[in-house]
Amino acid sequence: MRAAVLEEHGEPLSIEDVDAPEPAPNGAVVELEACGVCRSDWHGWQGDWGWLGLETQPGQILGHEPAGHVVAVGDEVENVAEGDHVAVPFNLGDGTCPRCQRGHSNICENVMPLGFIEQAQGAFAEQVHVPVADHNLVALPDGVSSVDMAGLGCRFMTSFHALAHRADVGAGDWVSVHGCGGVGLSAVHIADALGANVVAVDLKDEKLEKAESLGAVETINADDVGDVPGEVSAITDGGAHVSMDALGIATTSQNSVSSLDARGQHIQVGLTTQDEQGMISLPSDAMVMQEIEFIGSLGMPPTRYDEIFRMVSTGKLEPEKVVSETIGLEDVSDKLEAMTDFETVGIPVIDTFN
Repeated sequence: MRAAVLEEHGEPLSIEDVDAPEPAPNGAVVELEACGVCRSDWHGWQGDWGWLGLETQPGQILGHEPAGHVVAVGDEVENVAEGDHVAVPFNLGDGTCPRCQRGHSNICENVMPLGFIEQAQGAFAEQVHVPVADHNLVALPDGVSSVDMAGLGCRFMTSFHALAHRADVGAGDWVSVHGCGGVGLSAVHIADALGANVVAVDLKDEKLEKAESLGAVETINADDVGDVPGEVSAITDGGAHVSMDALGIATTSQNSVSSLDARGQHIQVGLTTQDEQGMISLPSDAMVMQEIEFIGSLGMPPTRYDEIFRMVSTGKLEPEKVVSETIGLEDVSDKLEAMTDFETVGIPVIDTFN
């Protein structure tokens, strides 16, 4: 099968023929119709996250926002069949650890991050193998396309879990979103659907215009103001109730915390780069004095995808609005390179693999 393979960090991926996967006894093989190109792929392409034990190695196939149809299942699989239309979460769980059993498989004790480790080769390929298929595969509802649902593997569902499950977003609350890439734009749309008033912050007007189209009531170009938290505070009459760092650099994380009103909630979704290596300085004294909460949020348990699908069915959520373009497998390297300077808008999706 055709795949985009990592040869060297920061260099173009090699488009080559590799062996197609065979299903493990508890696994399934999905023929891909779509796969988003995510900033997390950029991190893997750069060789980030060694401090998390996730530095990609030569020969790795990246890609972790796939959707398609099942073409083969293992002998032990009970609830997935050939022909099923599915999405695949990026944080694959084993389904048996105590966290999985409690409904928190997104932080499985034995998590397998799709596209980042040898045991979980990714979806920049014609087919992808999914272990523990009964647990990890998410059946898609009738009438939706794989391209429209590709973001459910990472960015869209990550933002949904952060805002709908981890934070306390109420009707009329002010939510500030710092960084309007795929995660941030998804967060804008979801927070709006949950009834919040959204302030979107970014450096690029094109992304802020997209944020407005997805429901942001106010936008801030951080290049144009000297004090982003002060600007958020002025717009919200004292500070946001909930604020998200959707990027993962020191500036956006610090601005997010400082944008909050007393007893506000900061949600950290973005993971850091080589510059921070997982460590960001935050105003801890102010957080104590103002009773600010720091909340980490990773992915989403596949058992809760039905919440998204119910909102999609009634038109309250439209994941396809965050999809910006469709590309071929051979275009992935160019998109990853563009992400170095934050030049992509929304979610680019591969829909041509052969």
